Amino acid sequence: MGKKIRAVAALAAALALMMSGCVKGSGGDPEGTGGEAGQTVTINMMHLWPEGGASGQHQIVNKIVAEYEAENPGVTIKQEVLDNERYKAKIRVLSAVNELPDVGLTWAAGYLQDFVQGGLFTPLDDLLHGELQDSFIPGTTEAYMAGGKTYALPLEFNIAPVYYNKRIFEKYGLQPPATYDEFLKIVKTLADHGVVPIALGNKDRWTGSLWYMYLADRIAGTEKLASAIKGASSFTEPGLVEAARRVQDLVAMNAFNKGFNGLSNDEVKAEYMNSEAAMYLMGTWELPNYTTSANIPQDFRDSMGFFKFPTIAGGKGNIDGWVGGPGVGLFVAENSPVREEAKKFVKYFVKRWGEESVNGAGVIPATKVDTSKIELPQLYVDLLKEVNKATSITLFADVQMAGAAAEVHLNQIQALFGGEITPADFAKAHDAAFKTGK
Repeated sequence: MGKKIRAVAALAAALALMMSGCVKGSGGDPEGTGGEAGQTVTINMMHLWPEGGASGQHQIVNKIVAEYEAENPGVTIKQEVLDNERYKAKIRVLSAVNELPDVGLTWAAGYLQDFVQGGLFTPLDDLLHGELQDSFIPGTTEAYMAGGKTYALPLEFNIAPVYYNKRIFEKYGLQPPATYDEFLKIVKTLADHGVVPIALGNKDRWTGSLWYMYLADRIAGTEKLASAIKGASSFTEPGLVEAARRVQDLVAMNAFNKGFNGLSNDEVKAEYMNSEAAMYLMGTWELPNYTTSANIPQDFRDSMGFFKFPTIAGGKGNIDGWVGGPGVGLFVAENSPVREEAKKFVKYFVKRWGEESVNGAGVIPATKVDTSKIELPQLYVDLLKEVNKATSITLFADVQMAGAAAEVHLNQIQALFGGEITPADFAKAHDAAFKTGK
């Protein structure tokens, strides 16, 4: 979730976004070495953790910012906070006119490439030498590399479990499934009793991609899925086409809430948290809402459980294979007038985030943290164990793919769920996108 849309806003929306956009860093320190006596520096930071939807992360950001400002007189961190989809849209608009915030959030791999190719992010390799050396979980910083340089520092590491409401399951005598056939029986039982089995907001499209990826992994196997996502092999591989068919089978049996293709993830998340649906497939960035957030009723948090995406009879996937990987990371804009001060802030932020995010927000950080002496919610502990014993973690498809191919993937996902295309056409559209090299 850790979360992946590359849609560019319509012209009118773009203009509105730019008019409310970030003002670049300013003050008496044009070289970005501020904080010295008599100098003032403003670092503009843009992030996607609003208080309403991510209160744990929001509070930690505010705490780190306040600490940094206190320790660095003359430096002000000016925040702009948008929800996930508005953030993605605006960051694209700002990149088009080279007006990125001094510090912001990005995703890894293919998502990163367009920004790097445009010369928009500055390399941060120097921050990995010294205080932050050996601080990160192996493999996380590599996901933000391009051309041998590191362009962002990761904050989160995520896997995507199926969360479920224990009380709803208990009411209908249900147990977490180990096989896909058991899962389908759960879906049918809930649907037959008028209960929404699964909350899905597929207006955002990457949410539906999670379902396709797990089905593809469990049927075709991790290697086949990973190869296709990289464009090294075809999406017409029988197991990948079968996964697309299974998606439409779920839709046909009313597995998802009504109107899912027209509803955002935030809208259906609210429904799930109001106990209006029994299951919700999402990244562990949601953990704070189920563990530490004081804004969420304890009764709801106590009702939360999770299960691994089940195995499918005859399939090649392993139940300990996950969709997930590094979440968002911090970038510094290449043309920031306070670039060096922004890099100092990023180094400070990453270090403090690792220290605070576990206990303060229930987030799995990308940095190494000793949790042995911290009292943590059981749900967090159990998911952390799953991370440690995972046989594979496949990075979100749209994050891995280059911009145009990712957009094709997301649009095809929405069309597949909406019954607008066949599984075979879904596969062909992906191959065509990779063939054009876009």
